[in-house]
Amino acid sequence: MAQSKRLLALDILRGITIAGMLLVNNPGTWSSIYAPLEHAEWEGLTPTDLVFPFFMFVMGVSMFFSLRKFNFSLNAHVFLKIVKRTVILFLIGWAVSWFAVWLRGLFNPEVDFVDRAINHLRILGVFQRLALVYFFGAIIAVTLKHRFIPWMIGLILVAYAIIMAVGHGYDISADNIIARIDNAVLGEDHMYKEGVFDGIIAFDPEGILSTLPCIAHVLIGFMVGKLILTYHNNTERIAKLALFGFAMMLGGWLLQYGIPCGKKMWSSTFVLITCGMASCLLALLIYIIDVKGRNKWCRFFQSFGVNPLFCYLVGTILSIAFSTIKFGTNAAGDPVSIHSLIHDACKAVTWSPESASCLYAIVFVLICWLFGYILYKKKIYIKI
Repeated sequence: MAQSKRLLALDILRGITIAGMLLVNNPGTWSSIYAPLEHAEWEGLTPTDLVFPFFMFVMGVSMFFSLRKFNFSLNAHVFLKIVKRTVILFLIGWAVSWFAVWLRGLFNPEVDFVDRAINHLRILGVFQRLALVYFFGAIIAVTLKHRFIPWMIGLILVAYAIIMAVGHGYDISADNIIARIDNAVLGEDHMYKEGVFDGIIAFDPEGILSTLPCIAHVLIGFMVGKLILTYHNNTERIAKLALFGFAMMLGGWLLQYGIPCGKKMWSSTFVLITCGMASCLLALLIYIIDVKGRNKWCRFFQSFGVNPLFCYLVGTILSIAFSTIKFGTNAAGDPVSIHSLIHDACKAVTWSPESASCLYAIVFVLICWLFGYILYKKKIYIKI
């Protein structure tokens, strides 16, 4: 089987993860969600826990292809490109937060933009985590000989597991080292507030210390990219990817008896298991799409896959706008937003709060898809 010039399967896997991220981040209501569309409370895995690590894995694969054009050598031009992309991703993350505060201020004069945008700005987040892991992953890729990268991955995962064990990182408590570092460096006012230990310390799922294993995560994807280009035959690629993925999943599954698996702490076993699953899924997609040529079903995801970060950014902005922009009040006196209008329509045609919440999320993904589809049809590819 000849090597394809571009693996469509990689675009599809990237598109699936973006569609998945938009789906799980935008339910009709957070109080009624199907269990598979919720994150694990602490330990364990749900389908929702897979989408972000899968995207990070694909980012690592793509990083190999992009840095290959520069022969994996570090010079002023390459360094500036890496820094530029890192800064842009960081600024996008902050700009989204500022946009949310500004828009809410338009509909609520009591919102103090300066206070919220500076004193309560969340410093880290999804885009910021992508920025950090891209920067450190890319620097390692262009400065370290590739035969040593697996050793670097192992060193990071082992060191992180030890730090977590010594620092109570696997416990939901105020002594958790992830929370302590974030609280000390960032401050509680600049952290995510969903999870709070004992009502005292906020816990940021995209925090400082837990970014460390994410670097290993991207580097694993990078080595998978190397594997893909090493084997010029899709049959060989599939076999190697499946074997590699199964070995990581098995290793992570066995190790989780001593190192709990969980997304919020981004444990070392979480890295192994999710990277293994992503590798196996990529092997399956290559077989279905690039070998068997069955690609009609996946064109929906391709629109997301060719402009992934742009589509995710559009979805994030729409999510803020839908929930913030108000159109007066309803009969009960509650404010009416775009979100509530669509959600009420979903409740009218479904049989349970959970199904209405899920239907809203699906409708939201379809709306975001329209933006990606227009760009895809016009062959416009926005690089971030």
